[in-house]
This record gives sequence, structure tokens and C-alpha cells, in this order.
Amino acid sequence: MTAVYQVDSFTDKPFAGNPAGVCLLDKMGDGGWMQAVAREMNVSETAFVAPRSDGSYDLRWFTPMVEVDLCGHATLAAAHVLFEQNLARHSVIEFHTLSGLLTARMDDGWLELDFPAQPPEDRELDQQVIAALGVAPLYTGDNGTDYLVEVAEESQVRGLAPDMAKLAAATNRGVIVTAPGSDCDFVSRFFAPAIGIPEDPVTGSAHCCLGPFWQQRLGRDRMVARQLSDRGGLVRVTIAGHRVLLGGQAVTVLAGQLTGDAKNHP
Repeated sequence: MTAVYQVDSFTDKPFAGNPAGVCLLDKMGDGGWMQAVAREMNVSETAFVAPRSDGSYDLRWFTPMVEVDLCGHATLAAAHVLFEQNLARHSVIEFHTLSGLLTARMDDGWLELDFPAQPPEDRELDQQVIAALGVAPLYTGDNGTDYLVEVAEESQVRGLAPDMAKLAAATNRGVIVTAPGSDCDFVSRFFAPAIGIPEDPVTGSAHCCLGPFWQQRLGRDRMVARQLSDRGGLVRVTIAGHRVLLGGQAVTVLAGQLTGDAKNHP
């Protein structure tokens, strides 16, 4: 049987942050089976982790609908489980992923992920996106994966109530909405109805775009960010050249065994 966990990422308390599934495998499974497990877990992303002989790991991420190229909170959850279960053979965990080599290390009770920077390029977005969000943007851009929209006030981000059907029709993956923060450097929310995630509670990968964007705005390499979903979450962001270091905490809320294995998957 397969060990399976549910972990709340980018929070230090249960039932907050972003829940992720983590499945520990002996070897990487069939894609159809992993997609079925992700649908069963029914959280925004489920991470599938399999060891290599050198102590590193293969890592893949699935939403309930699709496999994705990069996911921060599920990577944080996977690293948390490996450290918590004393399975990590090295102080720095290496993950082989569709986005290249990613690493995770423990730093004074916080996990730090080393991810690729994905700065946005200025772009005028389709008015259907803006209409679906219902905001007046100060800036719009695109990092090749998600759209980025800056608004003037934190209250505008907090009060967003997008038309999800229109947003799904007008986006390929997701849209990040951001503003300066009142008790942190910047705030954001992330919507991805096109891939089955109306709102993601805390989105690590979005900060690969937000970090470089706010570095230029604020003139700082180290920042603290809040994602203003109902569950909420805190992310430490450090810009290191073409990389973004994402710091967060995590809490295991469920642990068990998955009895439906790949052999039983149609």
C-alpha cells in the first residue's frame, strides 16, 4: 500500500494555508493512476514522490483535472513529509521535476524552496479577463504561465469576487492579482478555474512571478508576502539572481494508506 498524507502548506497551524496531498511511492506511477488519485484527494494539487538511488527524488504534481509543470505548496508539503518521517538522506532534498531540478532545505523551522524566477512581461490583457475580475488594473503582465494584475489597494484584492465561468473561458491557467500590503510587503490572490481551481489558498509558484515583480517595485531582494484567501498563508520571498527562494511552514493533518493501487486502476 502507498503512504498518503494531507499537509497544510505555508502555515504553522492546521486547517489554514493550502492543503496538498503527498503520495510516497517506491517508483513513479502510471500517469492515469496518479490523475485518479489526485481526483480522489480533491485538493488543489497532489504531489507524487519517488526516490532515486542517489538520495534525490522524482516529483510530479496533479490537480484534480491535469498534471502541472510547477507547484510550490505541494513541493513544500512533500519536503515537509520527507523531513518529518526522517526519510531525507541529505540536508538538502533534490527534486527532479518538469521544471528542472528544485531543492528544499530546513532553515530554523522553516522550509526553503529553490525555484526558477518567472518574471512577468508587460502585456495588455484581454478585456474579458479584466471584466471577469471586476477591477481597475494599474499594471497587467504575463509570465508565460499566468497573468499578473496589479491593483492599487490591499482592500481591492481582499474584496475580489471574480466571475469564475468567464475567467475560465479567458485564461489558460491562472491569474494573480496583487497590491502593496498593509502588514507585509505585498499581498495577492490566485484564481485558476481553467484547471479546476477556482481559488488557490496559497500559491508558491505564483511568487516566482510576484517576487521579481515586487523586487523591481520595492528595490528589495527579501520580502514577506501574504495570500489573502479565506484560509490565508505567509510566504517569505528572496530573489537570488534567476532563482526565487520561497520560505514557508507546514503542518501534517492526515496520514494513512492508499489501498487503491495502480494494478486496480482501469
